[in-house]
Amino acid sequence: MQESSVTGMTRAEAREAAEDIGSNPTNGSSIGDIISARFGRRGFLKGALGVSAATALLGGTALVAPRAAQAAVMAPHMGFAEISHGVDETHHVAKGYSADILVRWGDPVVKGAPGFDPMAQSAKAQALQFGYNNDFVGYLPLEGSAEHGLLCVNHEYTSEEVMFPGAGSQDDDFSSLTIDQVDIEMAAHGASVIEIKKEAGKWTVVPDSQYGRRITTGATYMTVTGPAAGHELLKTAADPNGTLVLGTVNNCAGGMTPWGTYITAEENFNGYFMGSGVDGHPYAKTYKRYGIPGGWYGWGRFYDRFNVNETPNEPHRFGWLVEIDPMDPKSTPRKLTALGRFKHEGASVIISKDGHAVVYSGDDERFDYIYRFVSAGTYTEGDKAANMKLLEEGTLSVARFDADGSLEWLPLVQGQGKLTAEHGFPDQATVLIYARLAGDAVGATRMDRPEEVEVDLKTGKVYANLTNNTKRKADQVDPANPRADNAFGHIIEFMPKDGDHAGNSFAWDILVACGDPSVAEVGARWNPATSTNGWFACPDNSAVDAAGNLWVATDQGESWKKSGTADGIWALGTEGEARGMGKMFFRVPIGAEMCGPCFTPDGKTLFVAVQHPAVDGARDWDRFGRDSTFEDPATRWPDFKDGMPPRPSIVVITKDDGGVIGS
Repeated sequence: MQESSVTGMTRAEAREAAEDIGSNPTNGSSIGDIISARFGRRGFLKGALGVSAATALLGGTALVAPRAAQAAVMAPHMGFAEISHGVDETHHVAKGYSADILVRWGDPVVKGAPGFDPMAQSAKAQALQFGYNNDFVGYLPLEGSAEHGLLCVNHEYTSEEVMFPGAGSQDDDFSSLTIDQVDIEMAAHGASVIEIKKEAGKWTVVPDSQYGRRITTGATYMTVTGPAAGHELLKTAADPNGTLVLGTVNNCAGGMTPWGTYITAEENFNGYFMGSGVDGHPYAKTYKRYGIPGGWYGWGRFYDRFNVNETPNEPHRFGWLVEIDPMDPKSTPRKLTALGRFKHEGASVIISKDGHAVVYSGDDERFDYIYRFVSAGTYTEGDKAANMKLLEEGTLSVARFDADGSLEWLPLVQGQGKLTAEHGFPDQATVLIYARLAGDAVGATRMDRPEEVEVDLKTGKVYANLTNNTKRKADQVDPANPRADNAFGHIIEFMPKDGDHAGNSFAWDILVACGDPSVAEVGARWNPATSTNGWFACPDNSAVDAAGNLWVATDQGESWKKSGTADGIWALGTEGEARGMGKMFFRVPIGAEMCGPCFTPDGKTLFVAVQHPAVDGARDWDRFGRDSTFEDPATRWPDFKDGMPPRPSIVVITKDDGGVIGS
């Protein structure tokens, strides 16, 4: 595996360690502190009150540990026979469904792209081919069709050890990594837009499509919009105006807008920067708050823009949401500074009662925040050009979860409270560039590593996946964070009391506390009807089906051995008697992560993204017992051909009888 130049750990381990520590130095109230204040500290220190008590007091359905004799509860769109927990070389889906490979790393995307040859890779070829480690998946119908559309896919990062022949594990200074390999990595990052069509019951990629597009780190220029455009902190020698950025990195989750564009989220951008002597750097404080330099990649050996000693402002140009028009392959992507700079996980968009565009996003690090943006302008049906300006101006706020079960959105507006020049915020651009520090200043609630924040467009409920926080102390045990050393995560639900997502009157609740409910010390809480295969750990991405069920993808990283099962997709009930009941639907191969669940509008197709097969925790699989390499991977999924490495891929799932997924 790739090693971190900072820690000497494998890249996956370094990533987990960095997220585990958290860079938030504030002593603001954690959500545990708030609940302790609300319900009384004594009981929580002993763990006397569980999630069931908290949800009852908050008006939700009480959740308790499963009982063996509990009768099964059936939720709409959950009428499938669930699969079992487990780990092996391939993927698995519920009986009565087909899970087919739609597109793989290296498959042609842009017209003229060569076929994939793992022994003769080049940046030129990769820039025309499907990128690496597919994450977010969004579907844009063409002419309103649920069987013909554009698939918008993020490519989060690369795994050299199984990507390049002979790469093995990189040493601490990446000295064995060549500039050609770095250029391939940059070309494998970013995003892909592909045209897909369902014919004779099978989905295929339309070859040589006019819409086919690759967006990369090394070749795609992006304009900067919003308050930070042209700011001194964004100016570099290559871009003295501070308005044109080359590329995007670590594109994790994302979102689709009502006006037909695609938002990709830049998450762990800090890992791409190298440098030394940062303690004496003029940006030492802000770098530390963002974990810069992360040193996960050796790009700075060849390109000064990824070396903070050479180009100190370059990190300010990443960590944004980026809007892309998939219908126009010649359009220029736009970095949206009005929505703040942090480790964005997702961008769920809903139109408020009075027409404002509202965007929810999590900051994917332990003890960091959940954000909401409300546009200044309002949505105009059918006016795409006007709507594409909505995310250039508005108000970014950060969440505070209060002890009475209410949620208050704290606006990050320069001049208000501590967001003044005296406190290091001379203008609105600085507030947005340093959104994390602004969140610290206003007293936002420190969360357990917010992943994707998904909106149910029908009910208006919002679901925030909090994947884990193993640094939570024993004296912080409480209903909202029911475990010390929380390795398994939980899901928080919130919604506006009056249905107005642009308003400030919200209530919050707990949906589930994840992990194995049969192990008392884990402290998991599920609907009693949840089976031994229905519980999961580390919720990450999610999608809502037409019946309001949440389909949750998990990311346990190297720690899948704690649950004993590979990552996958679980359907999770959110209403009525099925609230909090999980059912396992899909499972990834060894070492892979589950990402990007996305339904077609008719609910008859589910797209899922399988990234880095063979990588995470391969040494802990008793049938393999060592780290994977290009020559010796734990699995050769999905091709299973000698000489072909494992390949991140999009899987398309359909019901064999042609019906709605889960029905």
